[in-house]
Amino acid sequence: MVIITGSNGLLGQKLTDLYLKHPEIVFVATGKGPNRHPVKAGYIYEVADITDHSGMRALLEKYKPTTVINTAAMTNVDACESDKEGCDAMNIDAVENLARLSAELGFRLIHLSTDFIFDGTHPLYTEDEQPNPLSYYGRSKWEGEKRVMQYAKNWAILRTVLVYGVVADMSRSNIVLWAYNTLKNGTPAKVVNDQYRTPTLAEDLAMGCFLAERKQAQGMYNIAGPDYFGIHELMKRVAQYFGFQLDNISLVSSETLNQPAKRPPITGLDISKAKRDLEYSPHSFNEGLTEVAKQAGWDGF
Repeated sequence: MVIITGSNGLLGQKLTDLYLKHPEIVFVATGKGPNRHPVKAGYIYEVADITDHSGMRALLEKYKPTTVINTAAMTNVDACESDKEGCDAMNIDAVENLARLSAELGFRLIHLSTDFIFDGTHPLYTEDEQPNPLSYYGRSKWEGEKRVMQYAKNWAILRTVLVYGVVADMSRSNIVLWAYNTLKNGTPAKVVNDQYRTPTLAEDLAMGCFLAERKQAQGMYNIAGPDYFGIHELMKRVAQYFGFQLDNISLVSSETLNQPAKRPPITGLDISKAKRDLEYSPHSFNEGLTEVAKQAGWDGF
Protein backbone atom coordinates (compact mmCIF):
# COMPACT_ATOMS: atom_id res chain seq x y z
CA MET A 1 0.00 0.00 0.00
CA VAL A 2 1.36 3.36 -1.10
CA ILE A 3 -0.07 6.76 -0.14
CA ILE A 4 0.72 9.81 -2.29
CA THR A 5 0.24 13.25 -0.75
CA GLY A 6 -0.28 16.29 -2.96
CA SER A 7 -1.72 14.18 -5.76
CA ASN A 8 -3.43 17.16 -7.44
CA GLY A 9 -0.07 18.74 -8.23
CA LEU A 10 2.06 18.11 -11.30
CA LEU A 11 4.24 15.43 -9.70
CA GLY A 12 1.27 13.93 -7.86
CA GLN A 13 -0.67 13.49 -11.09
CA LYS A 14 2.33 11.90 -12.82
CA LEU A 15 2.71 9.50 -9.91
CA THR A 16 -0.96 8.57 -10.26
CA ASP A 17 -0.36 7.92 -13.97
CA LEU A 18 2.63 5.73 -13.18
CA TYR A 19 1.02 3.67 -10.42
CA LEU A 20 -2.07 3.12 -12.55
CA LYS A 21 0.24 1.19 -14.90
CA HIS A 22 0.92 -1.21 -12.03
CA PRO A 23 -2.48 -2.54 -10.95
CA GLU A 24 -0.77 -4.99 -8.59
CA ILE A 25 0.12 -2.03 -6.35
CA VAL A 26 -2.71 -0.67 -4.21
CA PHE A 27 -2.36 3.08 -3.75
CA VAL A 28 -4.22 6.00 -2.23
CA ALA A 29 -3.94 9.45 -3.81
CA THR A 30 -4.60 12.37 -1.46
CA GLY A 31 -4.99 16.08 -2.06
CA LYS A 32 -6.74 19.22 -0.93
CA GLY A 33 -10.19 19.43 -2.49
CA PRO A 34 -11.67 17.27 -5.26
CA ASN A 35 -9.57 14.86 -7.31
CA ARG A 36 -8.23 16.68 -10.39
CA HIS A 37 -6.90 13.60 -12.15
CA PRO A 38 -9.05 12.67 -15.18
CA VAL A 39 -8.95 8.95 -14.29
CA LYS A 40 -11.02 8.23 -11.20
CA ALA A 41 -10.95 4.41 -11.19
CA GLY A 42 -8.21 1.95 -10.23
CA TYR A 43 -7.19 3.62 -6.99
CA ILE A 44 -8.56 5.32 -3.88
CA TYR A 45 -8.77 9.09 -3.56
CA GLU A 46 -9.04 10.83 -0.20
CA VAL A 47 -9.29 14.55 0.53
CA ALA A 48 -6.45 15.30 2.92
CA ASP A 49 -4.50 18.32 4.13
CA ILE A 50 -1.01 17.49 5.39
CA THR A 51 -1.14 20.45 7.78
CA ASP A 52 -4.05 18.73 9.59
CA HIS A 53 -1.93 16.54 11.85
CA SER A 54 -4.76 14.60 13.47
CA GLY A 55 -6.43 14.10 10.10
CA MET A 56 -3.21 12.68 8.65
CA ARG A 57 -2.86 10.33 11.60
CA ALA A 58 -6.41 9.06 11.09
CA LEU A 59 -5.79 8.55 7.36
CA LEU A 60 -2.54 6.66 7.95
CA GLU A 61 -4.03 4.51 10.70
CA LYS A 62 -6.96 3.68 8.39
CA TYR A 63 -4.89 2.52 5.41
CA LYS A 64 -1.69 1.33 7.11
CA PRO A 65 0.63 2.10 4.15
CA THR A 66 4.03 0.56 3.67
CA THR A 67 5.22 3.79 1.99
CA VAL A 68 4.14 7.44 1.93
CA ILE A 69 5.43 9.62 -0.91
CA ASN A 70 5.15 13.23 0.24
CA THR A 71 4.91 15.56 -2.75
CA ALA A 72 2.80 18.19 -0.96
CA ALA A 73 4.58 21.48 -0.29
CA MET A 74 4.35 25.22 -0.56
CA THR A 75 6.60 25.78 -3.57
CA ASN A 76 5.91 29.37 -4.65
CA VAL A 77 9.27 30.84 -3.71
CA ASP A 78 8.12 34.46 -3.42
CA ALA A 79 4.89 33.53 -1.60
CA CYS A 80 6.99 31.79 1.06
CA GLU A 81 8.73 35.11 1.76
CA SER A 82 5.41 36.86 2.42
CA ASP A 83 3.60 33.97 4.16
CA LYS A 84 6.26 32.48 6.40
CA GLU A 85 3.67 30.98 8.74
CA GLY A 86 1.95 29.13 5.92
CA CYS A 87 5.29 28.05 4.52
CA ASP A 88 6.40 26.64 7.89
CA ALA A 89 3.10 24.83 8.35
CA MET A 90 3.45 22.89 5.09
CA ASN A 91 7.18 22.56 4.58
CA ILE A 92 8.35 22.02 8.16
CA ASP A 93 5.62 21.22 10.69
CA ALA A 94 3.62 18.87 8.45
CA VAL A 95 6.82 17.10 7.41
CA GLU A 96 7.85 16.61 11.03
CA ASN A 97 4.41 15.15 11.75
CA LEU A 98 4.75 12.69 8.86
CA ALA A 99 8.26 11.75 9.97
CA ARG A 100 7.13 11.08 13.53
CA LEU A 101 4.16 9.06 12.27
CA SER A 102 6.51 7.15 9.98
CA ALA A 103 8.52 5.97 12.97
CA GLU A 104 5.44 5.28 15.08
CA LEU A 105 3.33 3.47 12.48
CA GLY A 106 6.18 1.81 10.62
CA PHE A 107 5.89 3.12 7.06
CA ARG A 108 8.71 4.29 4.80
CA LEU A 109 8.68 8.03 4.09
CA ILE A 110 9.83 9.33 0.70
CA HIS A 111 10.04 13.11 0.87
CA LEU A 112 10.60 15.59 -1.98
CA SER A 113 13.06 18.45 -1.66
CA THR A 114 14.80 20.99 -3.87
CA ASP A 115 18.07 22.47 -5.14
CA PHE A 116 17.00 25.73 -3.48
CA ILE A 117 18.46 24.46 -0.21
CA PHE A 118 21.85 25.44 -1.70
CA ASP A 119 23.38 28.90 -2.13
CA GLY A 120 24.15 28.31 -5.82
CA THR A 121 27.91 28.81 -6.06
CA HIS A 122 28.72 25.95 -8.45
CA PRO A 123 27.04 23.47 -10.79
CA LEU A 124 25.92 19.92 -10.10
CA TYR A 125 25.62 19.59 -6.35
CA THR A 126 26.02 16.09 -4.95
CA GLU A 127 23.97 14.54 -2.13
CA ASP A 128 26.80 15.13 0.36
CA GLU A 129 27.17 18.89 0.06
CA GLN A 130 26.20 21.25 2.85
CA PRO A 131 22.97 23.23 2.34
CA ASN A 132 23.03 27.01 2.73
CA PRO A 133 19.64 28.36 1.54
CA LEU A 134 19.25 31.94 0.34
CA SER A 135 15.43 32.16 0.54
CA TYR A 136 12.78 31.40 3.13
CA TYR A 137 11.46 28.65 0.85
CA GLY A 138 14.91 27.07 0.66
CA ARG A 139 15.31 27.33 4.42
CA SER A 140 11.92 25.70 5.02
CA LYS A 141 12.77 22.78 2.72
CA TRP A 142 16.12 22.28 4.45
CA GLU A 143 14.38 22.34 7.84
CA GLY A 144 11.91 19.77 6.50
CA GLU A 145 14.77 17.53 5.41
CA LYS A 146 16.29 17.76 8.88
CA ARG A 147 12.98 16.71 10.45
CA VAL A 148 12.81 13.65 8.20
CA MET A 149 16.36 12.64 9.09
CA GLN A 150 15.77 13.26 12.79
CA TYR A 151 12.41 11.58 13.32
CA ALA A 152 11.79 8.99 10.60
CA LYS A 153 13.53 5.63 10.86
CA ASN A 154 12.98 4.47 7.28
CA TRP A 155 13.29 7.33 4.81
CA ALA A 156 14.54 8.65 1.50
CA ILE A 157 14.79 12.29 0.50
CA LEU A 158 14.67 13.06 -3.22
CA ARG A 159 15.96 16.46 -4.28
CA THR A 160 14.94 17.85 -7.65
CA VAL A 161 15.26 20.93 -9.87
CA LEU A 162 12.97 23.09 -12.03
CA VAL A 163 10.24 20.52 -12.74
CA TYR A 164 8.24 20.91 -15.96
CA GLY A 165 5.40 19.02 -17.60
CA VAL A 166 1.69 19.00 -18.37
CA VAL A 167 -1.34 18.22 -16.21
CA ALA A 168 -4.51 17.09 -17.94
CA ASP A 169 -6.53 20.28 -17.43
CA MET A 170 -3.52 22.58 -18.09
CA SER A 171 -4.33 24.33 -14.80
CA ARG A 172 -0.73 24.64 -13.68
CA SER A 173 2.12 26.42 -15.40
CA ASN A 174 5.88 25.91 -15.24
CA ILE A 175 8.98 27.21 -16.98
CA VAL A 176 8.54 25.26 -20.23
CA LEU A 177 4.82 26.02 -20.63
CA TRP A 178 5.54 29.69 -19.90
CA ALA A 179 8.39 29.75 -22.40
CA TYR A 180 6.29 28.13 -25.13
CA ASN A 181 3.32 30.46 -24.69
CA THR A 182 5.50 33.56 -24.39
CA LEU A 183 7.43 32.74 -27.55
CA LYS A 184 4.38 31.62 -29.52
CA ASN A 185 2.50 34.83 -28.72
CA GLY A 186 5.53 37.07 -29.23
CA THR A 187 5.02 38.50 -25.75
CA PRO A 188 7.87 40.73 -24.55
CA ALA A 189 9.61 39.07 -21.61
CA LYS A 190 12.70 39.40 -19.47
CA VAL A 191 14.73 36.22 -18.95
CA VAL A 192 17.57 35.91 -16.46
CA ASN A 193 21.04 35.28 -17.87
CA ASP A 194 22.70 34.28 -14.59
CA GLN A 195 20.76 31.27 -13.31
CA TYR A 196 21.73 27.71 -14.26
CA ARG A 197 19.80 24.48 -13.58
CA THR A 198 19.18 20.87 -14.61
CA PRO A 199 15.49 21.00 -15.71
CA THR A 200 13.50 17.91 -14.78
CA LEU A 201 10.62 16.32 -16.70
CA ALA A 202 7.80 15.54 -14.26
CA GLU A 203 7.53 11.97 -15.56
CA ASP A 204 11.21 11.43 -14.73
CA LEU A 205 10.73 12.72 -11.20
CA ALA A 206 7.73 10.41 -10.78
CA MET A 207 9.85 7.50 -12.00
CA GLY A 208 12.54 8.45 -9.48
CA CYS A 209 9.94 8.29 -6.70
CA PHE A 210 8.63 4.97 -8.02
CA LEU A 211 12.12 3.46 -8.18
CA ALA A 212 12.93 4.68 -4.67
CA GLU A 213 9.73 3.06 -3.40
CA ARG A 214 10.17 -0.22 -5.29
CA LYS A 215 13.86 -0.57 -4.36
CA GLN A 216 13.28 0.52 -0.76
CA ALA A 217 15.90 3.23 -1.14
CA GLN A 218 17.40 4.72 1.99
CA GLY A 219 19.03 8.12 2.30
CA MET A 220 19.50 11.10 -0.01
CA TYR A 221 19.11 11.02 -3.79
CA ASN A 222 19.24 13.66 -6.52
CA ILE A 223 16.48 13.15 -9.11
CA ALA A 224 16.82 15.65 -11.95
CA GLY A 225 17.30 16.03 -15.68
CA PRO A 226 20.61 15.12 -17.39
CA ASP A 227 21.14 18.49 -19.14
CA TYR A 228 22.74 21.46 -17.39
CA PHE A 229 22.28 24.97 -18.81
CA GLY A 230 21.06 28.49 -18.08
CA ILE A 231 17.45 29.69 -18.04
CA HIS A 232 18.27 31.84 -21.07
CA GLU A 233 19.53 28.72 -22.86
CA LEU A 234 16.30 26.92 -21.94
CA MET A 235 14.38 29.72 -23.66
CA LYS A 236 16.61 29.41 -26.71
CA ARG A 237 16.16 25.64 -26.86
CA VAL A 238 12.38 25.92 -26.65
CA ALA A 239 12.45 28.52 -29.44
CA GLN A 240 14.65 26.34 -31.65
CA TYR A 241 12.58 23.21 -31.04
CA PHE A 242 9.27 24.83 -31.95
CA GLY A 243 10.56 27.26 -34.57
CA PHE A 244 9.90 30.49 -32.68
CA GLN A 245 11.82 33.76 -32.75
CA LEU A 246 13.57 35.31 -29.76
CA ASP A 247 13.05 38.91 -30.89
CA ASN A 248 10.91 39.92 -27.90
CA ILE A 249 13.11 38.30 -25.26
CA SER A 250 15.45 40.52 -23.23
CA LEU A 251 18.25 39.01 -21.16
CA VAL A 252 18.65 40.56 -17.71
CA SER A 253 20.41 39.84 -14.44
CA SER A 254 18.42 38.39 -11.56
CA GLU A 255 18.91 41.52 -9.48
CA THR A 256 16.99 43.68 -11.96
CA LEU A 257 13.78 41.66 -11.44
CA ASN A 258 13.49 42.72 -7.79
CA GLN A 259 11.89 39.43 -6.78
CA PRO A 260 11.07 39.09 -3.06
CA ALA A 261 13.04 35.84 -2.74
CA LYS A 262 16.65 35.43 -3.74
CA ARG A 263 17.34 32.52 -6.10
CA PRO A 264 20.55 30.49 -6.05
CA PRO A 265 22.43 31.44 -9.23
CA ILE A 266 24.18 28.19 -10.13
CA THR A 267 22.81 24.84 -9.03
CA GLY A 268 21.77 21.73 -10.93
CA LEU A 269 22.11 18.31 -9.34
CA ASP A 270 24.54 15.48 -9.95
CA ILE A 271 22.40 12.37 -10.60
CA SER A 272 25.21 9.79 -10.67
CA LYS A 273 24.07 8.12 -7.44
CA ALA A 274 20.46 7.74 -8.62
CA LYS A 275 21.65 6.31 -11.94
CA ARG A 276 23.86 3.81 -10.13
CA ASP A 277 21.66 2.79 -7.20
CA LEU A 278 18.15 3.23 -8.60
CA GLU A 279 18.83 2.66 -12.32
CA TYR A 280 17.33 6.08 -12.91
CA SER A 281 17.45 7.09 -16.59
CA PRO A 282 15.91 10.49 -17.35
CA HIS A 283 14.90 11.98 -20.69
CA SER A 284 17.11 14.56 -22.36
CA PHE A 285 15.64 18.07 -22.44
CA ASN A 286 14.71 17.73 -26.13
CA GLU A 287 13.03 14.39 -25.41
CA GLY A 288 11.18 16.10 -22.59
CA LEU A 289 9.96 18.80 -24.97
CA THR A 290 8.62 16.09 -27.28
CA GLU A 291 6.65 14.57 -24.39
CA VAL A 292 5.27 17.95 -23.33
CA ALA A 293 4.25 18.86 -26.89
CA LYS A 294 2.37 15.57 -27.33
CA GLN A 295 0.54 15.90 -24.04
CA ALA A 296 -0.31 19.57 -24.54
CA GLY A 297 -1.64 18.89 -28.04
CA TRP A 298 0.48 21.62 -29.57
CA ASP A 299 -0.12 21.70 -33.31
CA GLY A 300 2.43 19.86 -35.43
CA PHE A 301 3.92 17.88 -32.54
